[in-house]
Amino acid sequence: MLGPVILAASRSDKMRRFVSAAPGTKQVVGRFIAGETVEQVVPIVQDAADKGLEVTLDVVGEDITSREQAFAARDAYLELIEHLKGLGLGERAEMSVKLSMFGQALEGGHELALANVRPVVEAAAEIGTTVTLDAEDHTTLDSMFAIHEELRKDFPQTGCVIQAYLFRTEDDARRLAKAGSRVRIVKGAYKEPATVAFQDKAEIDKAYVRILKILMAGDGYPMIGSHDPRLIAVSQELARRAGRKLDEYEFQMLYGIRSEEHVRLAAEGHRMRVYTAYGTDWYGYFMRRLAEKPANLLFFVRSMITKN
Repeated sequence: MLGPVILAASRSDKMRRFVSAAPGTKQVVGRFIAGETVEQVVPIVQDAADKGLEVTLDVVGEDITSREQAFAARDAYLELIEHLKGLGLGERAEMSVKLSMFGQALEGGHELALANVRPVVEAAAEIGTTVTLDAEDHTTLDSMFAIHEELRKDFPQTGCVIQAYLFRTEDDARRLAKAGSRVRIVKGAYKEPATVAFQDKAEIDKAYVRILKILMAGDGYPMIGSHDPRLIAVSQELARRAGRKLDEYEFQMLYGIRSEEHVRLAAEGHRMRVYTAYGTDWYGYFMRRLAEKPANLLFFVRSMITKN
């Protein structure tokens, strides 16, 4: 039951200050965050490409409070795309964006987020890659899906994320599983009430499989976001039953978690994409990684004790 407690802490400024100052934090954050600057993350993209892997890059940050911060987030992604263009890595790396970073929660936020994300999607298309819109808490999803639909009119390769623990997601999956769509399915990493989301892990896993069946049977391109060996095996079986070739779906896993599995799946011919986050505003992303797996929290606590 630690997960909900950690997720609540991810919104606490007091906990942010405590965790940031903890002696073991830097070591553990480095496991999940690829660096603080674009110059630090680009060599990681090159290394992944050399191993037959692809990446999706996330400039971490959310809960912004001003339009200036939203513009800065847009510019950070445009800077990233320029670096990828110069190195010819566009086809190996896509971008993942949280619309909260682009001003979604501000006054007039829907229009502001759309206006800020569009030039990022345009610039990505120019270097041969694309953008996936990350899902956040359930109150933001109608706006996210509307922006996704609008962007796909000009950039049909734009992807989106759905979360298995939400009751609504099976219906969303049916709507999205169309030709040309790119849909990443994850379990979900936000603290959601029992009125909108499954709370039991077994129920979430069952929902994940039901949604996978919808995506695999559809005409879109499923992106399986999971480190769970059982769900990976289920995904492979469902893809086989649906007659999908290895390049008609992909696996996605987080940077720093099960790295050997990344390479193994790629060696078997699967498309394997590593979700790679970087930047200075890492706290919210980091806390959700701790909440997802108790072993991550144990690793953090052990590091703190070792440093003291």
